[in-house]
Amino acid sequence: MLAKAKDSSQGLQLINYQQIFTEKKPLLDLRAPVEFSQGAFTQSINYPLMNDDERALVGTCYKQQGQDAAIKLGHQLVSGQTKAQRLAKWLAFCQKNPDGVIYCFRGGLRSQTVQQWLKDCGVDYPIVKGGYKALRGFLLTQIDHIAKHPLVLLAGNTGSGKTTLLPQCHNSLDLEGAAHHRGSSFGAFVDPPATQISFENTLTEQYLCRQFTSTQQSIVLEDEGRLIGNVHLPFSLVTAMKNADVVVVEQAFELRLERLFKEYIVDMFTQFCQPQGVAQGSISFNDYLTQGLYRVRKRLGSQRYIELSTAMQQAFSTQALDNMRAHLNWLAPLLAHYYDPMYQYQLAQKQSRIVFRGDPQQCVEYLQHL
Repeated sequence: MLAKAKDSSQGLQLINYQQIFTEKKPLLDLRAPVEFSQGAFTQSINYPLMNDDERALVGTCYKQQGQDAAIKLGHQLVSGQTKAQRLAKWLAFCQKNPDGVIYCFRGGLRSQTVQQWLKDCGVDYPIVKGGYKALRGFLLTQIDHIAKHPLVLLAGNTGSGKTTLLPQCHNSLDLEGAAHHRGSSFGAFVDPPATQISFENTLTEQYLCRQFTSTQQSIVLEDEGRLIGNVHLPFSLVTAMKNADVVVVEQAFELRLERLFKEYIVDMFTQFCQPQGVAQGSISFNDYLTQGLYRVRKRLGSQRYIELSTAMQQAFSTQALDNMRAHLNWLAPLLAHYYDPMYQYQLAQKQSRIVFRGDPQQCVEYLQHL
């Protein structure tokens, strides 16, 4: 559970993995892009020693000819101008982040190679003992710790703004933020959601940064199902949430509808159009809404699905004229006849665990005193 970190007065000293996350130490990830995309840490940046193709060639060489041949090939692939360009990025990172650390998958050859190249340039920079695998293993041990705390679920009908209330609670963890998904069939963002590994990493990083001193301290979570988009909650957390106290946010239908209209229609249309332009952005936005409605078609029933789909298609034809309000013609009945009844049914199953009801501000004040 140790990693080396630089200290100007004592050279290299030992710190534990927890400090890396609680102090948000900058992390230079040397793994190939494909490894980084499968799971990373929030404070890490990926400047790989080898790209995906180079890593694949070295891996094949290792299997066929052994370690020495693989190392030789690696040095051949990362040499000359390629090495100079990558070294320049690593040096710039070190200069910008003097308190950071570097790592590869296991803290082995890739980390040691880059560390030596940096040292040859006069930069003595620490590596994480055990690399990504060790840091990931440490975070996994923290997941069960979360489930040991008294949990309080923040519940309420869709559009109640539960996620926006969490930052006001000092002892909250943001599940949807970690998943980078809002949970509903329309909950995706323009950029990709978190992978399962990144979700788990980010959730436990949140937990460590809260620096709870005892498992007797309450943790506030948004009321979620087992799945948030494509990621699933850890089993221990799902089990604990089934017995947690529930605080219910109550807000008028009209306010909730306007919030959803802004988040799912106005804001998402803007987010699609900003990088793609209005023409392509409109196509992507329309596809996002069409797929979102299609995913709940079985629960809606064929007749209601056809009605809402028709209203959505009509709204697409008018949004080009900056008339986004036509989307309310399908969003309002979807909220009233699908989301609200579904959530009320789910909430009824938790009736005995409800400890407080109130408007958003009242709920925040209650949770702040836990």
